[in-house]
Amino acid sequence: MPLDIFIPYWGDPDYMKEAVNSVLSQDSDDWLLTVVDDAYPGQEIKDFMAAITDPRVKYIRKEQNAGITENYRTCVAMATEEVLVILGCDDVLLPNYVSTILDAHKRYPGAALIQPGVQVIDEAGQVVATLVDTVKQKLIKPRGGGRQLISGEAIASNLMHGDWLYWPSLAFRTDRVRQVDFRDGFPIIQDLALIMDMIYNGDQLLIEPTVCFQYRRHSNSASSTKLVDGSRFAGERDYFAVAAAQAQELGWNRAARSARLRFTSRAHAASLLPKAVLSKNSSAVKALVRHTFGK
Repeated sequence: MPLDIFIPYWGDPDYMKEAVNSVLSQDSDDWLLTVVDDAYPGQEIKDFMAAITDPRVKYIRKEQNAGITENYRTCVAMATEEVLVILGCDDVLLPNYVSTILDAHKRYPGAALIQPGVQVIDEAGQVVATLVDTVKQKLIKPRGGGRQLISGEAIASNLMHGDWLYWPSLAFRTDRVRQVDFRDGFPIIQDLALIMDMIYNGDQLLIEPTVCFQYRRHSNSASSTKLVDGSRFAGERDYFAVAAAQAQELGWNRAARSARLRFTSRAHAASLLPKAVLSKNSSAVKALVRHTFGK
């Protein structure tokens, strides 16, 4: 059973090549790769992909840029295998990623989501330990060694305190992820929104501790560039209100309370206030203050 790997492409060509090469370097041959180019300017990636003769690799280029949400939808719609992953075009699979995911799926076929072990890397590919990752992994992620299968209000409440998952590393059961859709209007937090919709539907998340993925953090990401001006947090605030209402409908009062508190999201905004003040950006200061202290 091959693992369906999709790369929705829009970004740095060098990072993209590294991502593709990391798929080609897997220690398991049981995979399929589909690159969905969202009409990124230039021919570099098209030419790079054309030179790959591996029959497991497919390249599709859209005629017009549709945006990341539509590209995600395209990837899910094209899947033909039991399990899929939507790999970021600037992230890297370690050689054991495919074998780790397929083994986890075989052992826990009921799990709709699989979160494997992740290393965080910087722009240069060096493994780093950032403050945000340390807080999420040490303080928020459920404790315990070995594999953990979790679901229900416990994981819903946990993720509302702080999203410690790494979206591009997640593997999904194709039939389960197709039961939901990416929400429009939340371009930065759409990954968490989709995951929460699956959890509210009763799906299970498997924590697989084997490290097999490298997640790249760099200052030019879409989420990073929207932090200091406060625009990211407006979308987060709107989404948490939606999530709180969903939890309340299920009678998950603890999860609803966590969504309204959005503790780590508030703390994150508060940590950016000094920089916004120094930049004398009054609108950013107002946005960050509202998110930190408002309802």
